[in-house]
Amino acid sequence: MTSTRNLGGLDVPAIGFGAMVLSPGMYGDIDDGRAVAALDAAIGAGGTFIDTSDAYGDDGHNEKVVGRAIRGRRDEVTVATKFGLRVPDGAQPHPLAVGFAFEQLLVNAEPKYIRGYADSSLTNLGIDVIDLYYLHFPDPQVPIEDSVGAMGELVADGKVRYLGVSNVTPDELRRAYAVHPIAAVQTEWSMWRPIDPELLDVARELGVGVVPWSPLGAGFLTGTVEKLDDGDFRNNAPRFDAESLKANNASYAALQALAADLGITRSQLALAWLLHQDPAVVPIPGSRTPAHIVENLAAADITLHPDTLERIDAVLARLMPVGGTLLQDER
Repeated sequence: MTSTRNLGGLDVPAIGFGAMVLSPGMYGDIDDGRAVAALDAAIGAGGTFIDTSDAYGDDGHNEKVVGRAIRGRRDEVTVATKFGLRVPDGAQPHPLAVGFAFEQLLVNAEPKYIRGYADSSLTNLGIDVIDLYYLHFPDPQVPIEDSVGAMGELVADGKVRYLGVSNVTPDELRRAYAVHPIAAVQTEWSMWRPIDPELLDVARELGVGVVPWSPLGAGFLTGTVEKLDDGDFRNNAPRFDAESLKANNASYAALQALAADLGITRSQLALAWLLHQDPAVVPIPGSRTPAHIVENLAAADITLHPDTLERIDAVLARLMPVGGTLLQDER
């Protein structure tokens, strides 16, 4: 396995770091000191592709924590952030036809607000340019061509280096790319939730990298989630209620035997499997524990034999998760 991969022209580590979990209200309470320590561990272990969003935490909290962690080491990291879900004062919130963990999501990606989103993120992060800037969700009331056109102006002005889109359909990816080159598409993808095969085909055709979010199934694929703390957003997802979690843990226990045979952890198995799906795939697992972060990043060094991949796929073909998925798409 190679230690770096290319996302539409942007070179990044094969495994990045998803910072969403470092804000309160995601996996329960966390203080900023612990969050910065987690980011320090990620950067120190080579997880220098850091993914955040202006919507994670209150008042840009997640971006601010990332900014604190990278202060004085900007040249070591590649920063990706997203916009659209933190609707500014005076803007009309547009309901999405998707729900995350069964909560209604609101977005505004009107072109007139996009420069303001970017400027706020630059301030929160304490940087001069965003390496990879995503539209977090396409706005159902704004043609994606209009949103991406405004994003392209940020590239021309030097505020952004590369553009990405997140949670889009194959058609939306094509339409976005027709306006401006797209480096990466972010989508939910793991052993728990398969990618839309058409989306993967379009990404390959266009040379767009794929960044799976929740590559460990929101922590489930680690095999360590038995009960959730209060304040954990996963409590909103039926897949994580007590009965479903028990059934899913029993079903997915088959993966433990595979991991044990290979001498790796279940997390590493899940991440290495993703990396073997395509050379332009870069998962972004998140964790609050330095040891787990280092463990996750080490999956980039694991090579799975074709016979092993066949065994994994045979096991996955027999599994049927109970309780639905984190992202419910009604489009």
